[in-house]
Amino acid sequence: MLACVVVAAVVLAVVLTRPGGGGDGESEVFLQAASTSGPDPFTESTAEDASPEPAASPGGADPSASGGTRAVRGSAPGLYGGTRDVASCDVERQITALTGDAAKNRAFADAQDIAPDTVPQYLRSLTPVQLRMDTRVTNHGYRDGAATPYQAVLQSGTAVLVDDRGVPRVRCACGNPLAPPVAQDSAPKPVGTAWPGYRASQVVVVEPSVTVVNVFVLYDAETDGWIARPAGDTGGTDEPTAPPEEGVSPSPSDGTSPPASESPGTGEPSSEPPAQESPSGEPPAEEPPSEAPPPEPPAEESPQAPDQSAPAPDAPREPASPA
Repeated sequence: MLACVVVAAVVLAVVLTRPGGGGDGESEVFLQAASTSGPDPFTESTAEDASPEPAASPGGADPSASGGTRAVRGSAPGLYGGTRDVASCDVERQITALTGDAAKNRAFADAQDIAPDTVPQYLRSLTPVQLRMDTRVTNHGYRDGAATPYQAVLQSGTAVLVDDRGVPRVRCACGNPLAPPVAQDSAPKPVGTAWPGYRASQVVVVEPSVTVVNVFVLYDAETDGWIARPAGDTGGTDEPTAPPEEGVSPSPSDGTSPPASESPGTGEPSSEPPAQESPSGEPPAEEPPSEAPPPEPPAEESPQAPDQSAPAPDAPREPASPA
């Protein structure tokens, strides 16, 4: 079966090299598999096992690999996955777990820069989805009454809650608040056990959508179809939708999806921008070659060449006249 992914809005090359790591080790990045809670969880898991964990990606793991981290807009269709009418995270249970502990609730609110009494409202505004790519984030553990930030890579298949700009804000397996990753002063050093298929070169960073996302277009691996989920909805109003037409590229047969910016067969990022992002760029650049045939009409004038060479036959006749 052919699964598709669209990374449409913006795919950029980003290298996180500025100082400031956000954690005990400034260059450490913790690898967190989809099914594990990780260190210092805020709450028990509220993730729903609605979809199978992703299979290994081709190429094998390479935890020592480094390089640029690509940024993908949070509004890109197919960036996230989900199962129709099923939420990947139990939001109400997450609310109960946090509000039932005043210290944790306050620490969670501090990490998200919101008031403690608005945590329930905030969580209900988020949308439950599943990551479809290994994703770099700033995770937060709960320690000594406070949220402690650290850099992490969340495995494809991880259940998260995303905000109205498409940015992951909560990891459902542990209730931890999430934030965009921060730059580090040296090359990231993976900490922990890499899952099959992990490649540092394929990790992505989600950048906020330029505009508010009203509907997320999710890929449903169970049906090999597409669903439209309104922002802030837990799956109750999901609707089937047509596959995105622009920027679609086939994903590996194991159900995982490489960034659309990769060159087929190489696993290396392409230097060309996606077609949807440069309507006046790549497509027009490809059309001029197709216009090469039109200049061939001069070939149609070639029949006149024999007419112009008609005097040539007369030349033989002139020497014949003296005879």
